[in-house]
Amino acid sequence: MTALTVPARPREDASARPVPWRRMAWVTWRQHRVALTGVDVFLGGLALYLWLTGLQAHHAYTAATACHPASSLACGELISNFNNAYGGRGAAIAALLQVVPALIGAFIGAPVLARELETGTFRYAWTLAFGRSRWTLAKLVPLAVVVAAVTGAFSLLVSWYYGPFFADGNQIPLAPPVFDLRGVTFAAWTLAAFAIGALAGMLIRRVVPAIAATLAAYAGLAVAAGMFLREHYLTALVTTKLNPPATAWIISQWWTKGGTFAFGGRPPGGLLMQICPPSALGPSDAKPSLDSIWQCVIRHGYTQWTSYQPASRFWPFQWIEGGWLLALSVLLIAATIWLVRRRAA
Repeated sequence: MTALTVPARPREDASARPVPWRRMAWVTWRQHRVALTGVDVFLGGLALYLWLTGLQAHHAYTAATACHPASSLACGELISNFNNAYGGRGAAIAALLQVVPALIGAFIGAPVLARELETGTFRYAWTLAFGRSRWTLAKLVPLAVVVAAVTGAFSLLVSWYYGPFFADGNQIPLAPPVFDLRGVTFAAWTLAAFAIGALAGMLIRRVVPAIAATLAAYAGLAVAAGMFLREHYLTALVTTKLNPPATAWIISQWWTKGGTFAFGGRPPGGLLMQICPPSALGPSDAKPSLDSIWQCVIRHGYTQWTSYQPASRFWPFQWIEGGWLLALSVLLIAATIWLVRRRAA
């Protein structure tokens, strides 16, 4: 019987001095320093790119807004050039950053317990003066704190980078592509991804399947939050104005007639041709504007309704989402520790 096959039992000798927490933290660092260094290098490279391109975007936007008169053709071209040069880049960066928490959860969180369970080295650790709970806490808590702190600091740079895009209207504060990259939610999502990975590793006990399960579970949670849950954090406002606030997050739009629901979204093409044909909207050689079309529809007794979340709710939404993600992370880590305590060696 070797140290890797001996049944692991908690030490009952009260006189045995437990290994100090600082030494346990040092062991965790030694075991995971390569993965943590990889995260630092990856985020450092992204931070450098955001900083350099952000300086260019800030300078371009400052030059465009300093142009006078603002209604001139030259000033309009500066704004258009800013949108063309940086708008698509900003959207691509947001899409890339969305996968960062998932990758950290999969490649930092999932292997943290699964690797030792898969190789059997956990049995050796449990024969020492660590104890199962201390061993699990020493592996999970320091890593969770590090990844949350690093991504929390990184989100400050992301907020700075998107400043011109919010000012220009390219992005809105509550927009799903960028909302969870700023404030407290980026760190909270990363922490949740790490906790999901740790629990998946404990349940599956194999590194590669645990990584796949972490990615799938995180993707499902992120889609559910972004598409269904977030819009209900606070009751949406409803207006009949044709033009709601430009910075608002539009949830839905619908039309009524005589107090009865008529249709959702834009009026059907067949209805427009019936009640508002092009000949009724102006000269035949001029393309009618959307405002003129909507005004025509309104004159025929229809009312447009818009439900939206105003930009002023950005921080309440941040704290709500960060709060439930933190609670979920604590619950998942507690479940992981409980499973470790109950696991047969």
